[in-house]
Amino acid sequence: MSRVFLDYAAITPIDKKVAQEMEKAQKFWANPSSLHQEGEIAKRVLEEARIKIARILHCKANEIFFTSGGTESLNLAIFGVVFKYKKSNSKIPHIITSTIEHPAVLEPIKHLLKNKEVEVSFISPNEKGLISPESIKKEIKENTVLVVIQHGNNEIGTIQPIRKIKEVIENFKLKIENSSRAYLLVDACQSVLYENISLESLGADLLVLDGIKMYGPRGVGILAVRHSVPIESIVFGGGQEGGLRSGTENVPGAVGLAKALEIATEMREKESARLTKLRDYAIAKILKPARLASESVAGGEISQLSLNGGLENRLPNNINICLSHFAKASRDESNKLDSEFLVIKLDTLGFAVSAASACHTLSLENGSYVIESLGNKNCGSSSLRITLGRSTKKSDLDKFISALKKIVHR
Repeated sequence: MSRVFLDYAAITPIDKKVAQEMEKAQKFWANPSSLHQEGEIAKRVLEEARIKIARILHCKANEIFFTSGGTESLNLAIFGVVFKYKKSNSKIPHIITSTIEHPAVLEPIKHLLKNKEVEVSFISPNEKGLISPESIKKEIKENTVLVVIQHGNNEIGTIQPIRKIKEVIENFKLKIENSSRAYLLVDACQSVLYENISLESLGADLLVLDGIKMYGPRGVGILAVRHSVPIESIVFGGGQEGGLRSGTENVPGAVGLAKALEIATEMREKESARLTKLRDYAIAKILKPARLASESVAGGEISQLSLNGGLENRLPNNINICLSHFAKASRDESNKLDSEFLVIKLDTLGFAVSAASACHTLSLENGSYVIESLGNKNCGSSSLRITLGRSTKKSDLDKFISALKKIVHR
């Protein structure tokens, strides 16, 4: 049986049209900072890619900065804004973020917190994974410099009310005249394929995208920064990218990223509708009491499956299900339906899925802190993330569901 890939939240294959554009750009191999003809040509190609991206994101070309990916962009945004603030303010900067953010957000913030360089308010979501704008309103204060919220969650697919959060920030600024401005940093890496993520639409002051999440090149990402945002570099060298991110630019990568974003924008509406139908079909079949919950196995019943996060306000390609442990297996570790077992077993059957963010998995921690934040501790270490992509077909999901039933009924 051919393998079925259902882990598109972790990475996407490079689109053929993107690969073709990058292949053409390979001939512009000169350093775009060089003054000779070859360098000038490479510079022109780089800036053309920047302009294309800026038009899609509804911002100025010189507000687009190329990085190595989402993680670097988020680190640059968080550290860059905080360090700049500290240079001109005596107060300790305050950050508001949620407990379900990507590790590339939480780890830099925890580092700053450990060194007592920031104050932090961690907002918990409701049981469906939504961050309430009202909870942001309760935490924002005069020294709040950053509000960092992921647009579409990488594990449970929840789409956050970013525009309403932006309104809270703006209303606070109008009410407190002497407060420094709080800037909204949005991680849109997961939602770029399915939502309008322009700075204008979201109201973001800083926006992060990653090539690997949009059928684009590896090792290249975007940090969009509005001119009004005070930020400084954390990478020093030749002063490339307007002095914010030193290092010789990846011209073919930038070209490929521009093409990937262009294709994503063109396909967004049609592909979102297609994947929503597939997602809802799979969720209905997986959770259908047919009955997984009534099958008696090895001295106990299989607990009912459940959906992590709400069905509304969810990315079209995201399915995250909780498989509780056997009801009578608490003393028998071999009978536990834990995430690691499920991922490995499904892999041997030809299905690539995950339990949590790939970046979180590398930390070797047990369970998903995102799912535990929803209030169900039992699901943290016994859940599966299934994410669909452009190649996913209904038949792929039928095969997957059949394999999952066999494992649960073992």
